[in-house]
Amino acid sequence: MRDTPGFRRRVTALLRKEVRQMLRDKSNLAVGLLLPVMLILLFGYGLSLDVQNAPVAVVLEDSSPAARDVTAGLQGSRYLAPTWVHDMAQAEALMRAGQVDGIVRIPSDFSRQLASGNARIQLLLNGADSTSAASIEGYVGGAIGSWAQRQMDRAGGRGANGGNVAVVQRMWFNEAGNSTWYLVPGLLVLVLSLIGAFLTSLLIAREWERGTLESLFVTPVRPLELVLAKLVPYLVIGAINVVTCLLAARFLFEVPIRGSLWVILVASMLYLVVSLLLGLLISGVARSQFKASQMALLTSFMPAMMLSGFVFDLRNVPVVIQAVGQVLPATHFMSLVKTLFLAGDNWPQILRNCTILLLYAVVLTFGTLRTLRKTLE
Repeated sequence: MRDTPGFRRRVTALLRKEVRQMLRDKSNLAVGLLLPVMLILLFGYGLSLDVQNAPVAVVLEDSSPAARDVTAGLQGSRYLAPTWVHDMAQAEALMRAGQVDGIVRIPSDFSRQLASGNARIQLLLNGADSTSAASIEGYVGGAIGSWAQRQMDRAGGRGANGGNVAVVQRMWFNEAGNSTWYLVPGLLVLVLSLIGAFLTSLLIAREWERGTLESLFVTPVRPLELVLAKLVPYLVIGAINVVTCLLAARFLFEVPIRGSLWVILVASMLYLVVSLLLGLLISGVARSQFKASQMALLTSFMPAMMLSGFVFDLRNVPVVIQAVGQVLPATHFMSLVKTLFLAGDNWPQILRNCTILLLYAVVLTFGTLRTLRKTLE
């Protein structure tokens, strides 16, 4: 080709221009270089499907040495964190409050059953997270199996009574052990995060790019009035999505709704307001639709999916990741909505998490209003 030198010059010039433009766009560069590193570190070190230090209540109704010996193996496991309680009523209260994930009950006649070769231990599991429940069942069974093996070794392998201990398991809140029951309530959080933060993150940024926000600054319109006008249409869209998610959960996926429907609706609308305000704050800070959409994706939807307890229990991740997760509004709503769906009305948790969401709404409102002050740069 006779125009090869010209072709090279043009491609080189265009390449030099694109490289300079890429280096100037810090947000694009951060997404391209930092996001993969963050995901690698997060999935490699921060996230885990393993269950460690799972809280388990132990009800020791038989005070015999054999009963104490069989529960000693639970305390020696790094996968279980046993808490000794006085009776089943206290243990069940801890389970309903979400403070323990399982109950191990040693019946009062355990020694007599063991002597007759037909001993039983009751295991109650919180089935809201079926994956964790299955893991805890395996760990408890493994600890008791290890105790039984030690008993057989002491007896010289002649079939000691320790080999005749059976674990009778029962699941709470998710009797079928269906993982769909655990995941579907969390989808409500993801949907509200997406339509809330992501869609509203473009609103004010669009006004800045088109120059219409400066025109509004010379009118009597106040920042609070502008925020309310931006929120109301998307509140309606969000309310439609809440109803759609609830109908799909109940009739399409047959997930039980054991808590108050009104509490679920109020809590969902409160979280929707928080999500919408977060999007408006991002939009006011970014002042660019492209940057705002990137920031909304990185600060709302992705954290809500990975760090809120949607897929795995946050208690199984490093402390730093747990701290980051507790900062997210989605974490508190995720915990609340799963409890309302599967366990019912837990009013201390309802009041605590709704108060946290309300505080987020107040803080984000003030932050958004500051980005809409009638000043031009």
